[in-house]
Amino acid sequence: MTSLRSILQAFVLLIGMASAAMAGPYEDALPKFAADSYADTEAAVSGVAGSGHPLALNVVEALRDGRLLVAAGRVYLRDVSGRLIDAATGGAVEPAAGLKPVRVNNRVRRAIEAALGGMTLLSPDAGARLEAARAVFRSRDAAALPVLEKAIAQESAVAVRDALEGARAAILLSRPDASSSERLAAIETLHIRGDQDALALLTTLPPGAPSDIAEAASKAADGIRTRLALWNAVQNVWYGLSLGSVLLLAAIGLAITFGTMGVINMAHGEMVMIGAYTTFLVQELIRTHAPGLFGASLFIALPLAFLVAGAIGILIERTVIRFLYGRPLETLLATWGLSLILQQGVRTIFGPTNREVGTPGWMSGALDVAGLSLTYNRITIVVFAFLVFSALLGVLRYTSLGLYVRAVTQNRRMAGSMGIRTSRIDALAFGLGSGVAGIAGVALSQIDNVSPNLGQGYIIDSFMVVVFGGVGNLWGTLVGAMTLGIANKLLEPYAGAVLGKILLLVAIILFIQRRPRGLFALKGRAVEA
Repeated sequence: MTSLRSILQAFVLLIGMASAAMAGPYEDALPKFAADSYADTEAAVSGVAGSGHPLALNVVEALRDGRLLVAAGRVYLRDVSGRLIDAATGGAVEPAAGLKPVRVNNRVRRAIEAALGGMTLLSPDAGARLEAARAVFRSRDAAALPVLEKAIAQESAVAVRDALEGARAAILLSRPDASSSERLAAIETLHIRGDQDALALLTTLPPGAPSDIAEAASKAADGIRTRLALWNAVQNVWYGLSLGSVLLLAAIGLAITFGTMGVINMAHGEMVMIGAYTTFLVQELIRTHAPGLFGASLFIALPLAFLVAGAIGILIERTVIRFLYGRPLETLLATWGLSLILQQGVRTIFGPTNREVGTPGWMSGALDVAGLSLTYNRITIVVFAFLVFSALLGVLRYTSLGLYVRAVTQNRRMAGSMGIRTSRIDALAFGLGSGVAGIAGVALSQIDNVSPNLGQGYIIDSFMVVVFGGVGNLWGTLVGAMTLGIANKLLEPYAGAVLGKILLLVAIILFIQRRPRGLFALKGRAVEA
């Protein structure tokens, strides 16, 4: 009996030893999640990620999303459908008592990010490989280096390969045991990468770095700083062009009314606001009755905004402004009062809060070119502003309305004596300027808050553009808008937004003292008189 018992004990021992021998890195790492220790959890993440087990990716993702649970020393994960899965076997189980999520901190999150990056470096999806390379670059986890080398060897996409090599360079540079040649090659790779992340790595070498490594890193960092400063200046010029396009859209209609009739229209900003609210109404109708047309909502809103704002502009000219020609102070006060009436009317109808105007899918996102980030909505507005400018220039140059407007602008009395109905031209010109302002509102609804005060943010800048460029001259308006936009954005990093605008205002005042008619003065007998 004793011998039988000994045999059974030896058999059980052999089974235990066999089970232990069969347990792999995954099975060894898994229980550490239940230890309720950040250090053990970090070690468990590394062990599971490096195990190659089929459930490894699911476990790490569950930990990242807060779906990894422990109870009574066992580890479970809850899948996206809500089922409870035993992390050891992969089988579905009934909910256990005392389940609680595995705790994580920032250090564990970095380990999770590195582990996920390492496990997806060989993914068949190029986008997943690119994101994985970026994750490894941020974490600089040396455990991912073997997989990284394998991924680089078989990578064919240039962008992904560059990201993978950057991740390898980040790891090698931060490893004191890497050879000098490896670290110098890593520094060169980061220098070619040339972004802020690369600069941060080059300026934070590990303590005790050799002098040649430190010197090479310092030179590479200086080169990146110079390159970033250059790209930053180019980015500011782009922002200036973008702002100039917005100013051009807001001011080009004012250039017509101010230049043709000499009317200081303080309600011009409200025409912009009306165009923005027209866009809002169009999108609301499309959302309610034809959601499939949302991508074309702006194209539908453009002619409607032009017609609505133009009609209101003609109504204002026929009922108020026509009686105030030649009386600039009264015109200014009357249009200012009209602007308050229009603002209050919009508040009464739509409320005082901002209204949401959606951005179509084709205007979402950004285009990264070298060191520039160009958002699609800004690119669209720049192109749109130049299209509007070209169309308006064509109308004024090649149509009978444009001929009459130019004649009235240059010499109103002579135009009237030639049979041109100047009062009709005044109304049409005012309606045209207001309609263009409505079109500007469609564009501005994509980059600014649609509220009753929308137009007030652009009216002063619009007058500055018109006066600086030359009253009534469209080319002057274009040059003035772009000049002020670029100058504003170049001054902002050094003087701040408010002080930069003040400096620009002072510069314009001094310029007008020397050239009262602006950059491109209109010519004509009436003007010269």
